[in-house]
Amino acid sequence: METKKKALGKGLEQLFSNTVIDFDNFEKDIVEESSNDVTEIDIDEIRSNPYQPRKTFDIESLNELAKSISEYGIVQPIIVKKSVKGYELVAGERRTKAAKIAGLKKIPAIIKDFDDQEMMEIALVENIQRENLNPIDEATSISNIIKLRGYTQDEFANKFGKSRTYVTNILGLLKLPDEVKKLVEKRNLTMSHARVLSKMDDENKVIDLAKKVITDNLSVHDLEKLSQEEKNVKIKSYNKSNFDTKYRMYENIIMDSLNTKVRVHKNKIELFFDGIDELEDLLNKMNVKIEDE
Repeated sequence: METKKKALGKGLEQLFSNTVIDFDNFEKDIVEESSNDVTEIDIDEIRSNPYQPRKTFDIESLNELAKSISEYGIVQPIIVKKSVKGYELVAGERRTKAAKIAGLKKIPAIIKDFDDQEMMEIALVENIQRENLNPIDEATSISNIIKLRGYTQDEFANKFGKSRTYVTNILGLLKLPDEVKKLVEKRNLTMSHARVLSKMDDENKVIDLAKKVITDNLSVHDLEKLSQEEKNVKIKSYNKSNFDTKYRMYENIIMDSLNTKVRVHKNKIELFFDGIDELEDLLNKMNVKIEDE
């Protein structure tokens, strides 16, 4: 039951207009400007942001936060949006879940008026910058923000204070087979292991090696050696069909240089890319300039 009601509106342009996006300051500004509008609402009337990218929450971490809430209360109010039935979370899902564990019936909140597009962007930005997402959820969030805002990977890296290599590597995880993605989501596979696997194109081999990492407790170095052996096996198979091994050498050199899948065969070079951003990135690496008409 709401004890005080006031819906406030504020867009995301201030957040996204900054050179480097900072969600902490964005939420802090909302709390400061709305400090007189904090209201207590029933936790049972709150539901998750429908655009929340996080699929799983660390129970141990939530229990620790719940213990802190039991001792000190909610230090910072959550931010919600009024919906047809109750409220939708804008920011503060971990606080809300932990408050439930702590046995709270009400929680301090600030009510804001955001549209669906803003709700999606806020959820993605908060998770990328502040939550310990598993690598697949983070990759999905990054991919969605890039698509929503029309960023290149370089622009995203600059906006969120991440390296270009990190963005490229984590987005590469989305190419993994679903079975392997689930292992990464459950943290049975580290991002480093997954990154090595994402550079392979034989799905069956990727799945087999992923399982081998777990059963044999392989290090990243061990996995890299096995993946290289897989490449060497392919080279030998090409040799059996009189394939020029120099082509394979050039293929590996190009792959390392462009950080993408490459095939050299029948007097052709094939470059594989996923979407316009990766294509533009490849062209930039090859110093190919595209002039806008």
